[in-house]
Amino acid sequence: MFCYHCGCRLSEHDFCTACGADVSLYKKVIHVSNMFYNEGLEKAGVRDLTGAVVSLRQSLKFNKNNIRARNLLGLVYFEMGETVSALREWVLSKNMRPKKNIAGEYIDRVQSNSGRLESLTQTVRKYNRALVLCQQDSRDLAVIQLKKVISMNPGFVKAHQLLALLYMERQDWERAERELRKCREIDRNNLQTLSYLKEVEQMLMPEEGIRQSVKRKKEDAVRYQTDNELIIQPLNVKEPKGGGVSSLLNIGIGLVIGLASMYFLVVPAAQSKVRNEEQQVITRISSESDAKTARIQELESQVADMGEREKEIHAQLEEYVGVDGTVQNTELLLNALAGYMETQDAAAAAAELESVSQRVNMEEMTEGFRRLYTAAGGVIFPELAAQYFNEGHRAFNAGSYSAAAAALEQAVAYDAANEEALYELAQSYRILGENDKALEAYNKVIQLFPDSWRAENSKSYIDRLNGN
Repeated sequence: MFCYHCGCRLSEHDFCTACGADVSLYKKVIHVSNMFYNEGLEKAGVRDLTGAVVSLRQSLKFNKNNIRARNLLGLVYFEMGETVSALREWVLSKNMRPKKNIAGEYIDRVQSNSGRLESLTQTVRKYNRALVLCQQDSRDLAVIQLKKVISMNPGFVKAHQLLALLYMERQDWERAERELRKCREIDRNNLQTLSYLKEVEQMLMPEEGIRQSVKRKKEDAVRYQTDNELIIQPLNVKEPKGGGVSSLLNIGIGLVIGLASMYFLVVPAAQSKVRNEEQQVITRISSESDAKTARIQELESQVADMGEREKEIHAQLEEYVGVDGTVQNTELLLNALAGYMETQDAAAAAAELESVSQRVNMEEMTEGFRRLYTAAGGVIFPELAAQYFNEGHRAFNAGSYSAAAAALEQAVAYDAANEEALYELAQSYRILGENDKALEAYNKVIQLFPDSWRAENSKSYIDRLNGN
């Protein structure tokens, strides 16, 4: 046992000799957890799986890091046919102790056999399907599903119990008893199994009425009971003369009564048995037909789903290959880059890039497309902004303020960080008398470049335009 605080091995003292932490209560908790683990181990040894689950869960409540208890709980779940619960416990155990943990071997054994793993997965799906069929009152189909589950995983206790419950609803008590006996072979003390089995046994062996003992009366007759008949034999009665004829008459009457009993009792019983067998054959054929119908419906549903999936794939493919698809837009972007590299015409390349941006939604495009577009704009747009600035600067110096404003607007649009272009644009607006646009441009200069001399001049011009 190791200290919960520092991880050192604990001694017989109630404190850690390494860090001095009080471990008395910790030792009691670990002791109780181990006690429940030992109890669960003993119950699992005698196939009391339900009791073992209860004890092992109690052990984990006191110490969730009890690896042996968690691994054993997974084994018990696996023995009961609950593979998902077993894998959950083993995975938790493996995460708690990655090395020197037998849970990893258990997981590998289950997952290494892909066919077996798929079979166990199918049993869970079919069992859930059977539950749905029960809720839909399709009990015959549920019985068929459960038989498949049991054939694939004979240790699935819940499947046996549900199948027995369906047999009990049909009043097929013998089959119900057979399924419940199988449950007891797997899990001896499952309370639900024992409850069902008690009800089935009561229906198979009803309590007989209390038989009254018949005393022998010496003076009258001897009375005794054979099977369901009460025989009364008189004593000290002398047979009358002519007893031979009476005996023959009694024999004849008995033969008549026997023949009548055979005609009225045995023959109808035989006919009823034949009818029952025929009804069972009809029921079996109907169940098989329902199962085939359900299978056909399932396959038709799968075909319909595949058709819908095919349409979705075609739609997605059209998005990539169609007229406005990703492939076409990528082709346009590459053509713009190739044209720029061949002609160095930044204006034409920028126009093509703007055309591409208007055709697509950048958020929906691939990361590679967005990166390529950003890289292309980072090369083309600054060059084009410089061309427009030079053009606007020459027009401004020449006194052509309208032409200067038009060119500088383009320069600022392609490069918002060009302080000189933005300042000269504000000046052009002011000289042209477009005060609102000038104020907006001056404010951008102050906002983007607050520490420059152009910002100080912009404040002065703003005051002048506002009449201060």
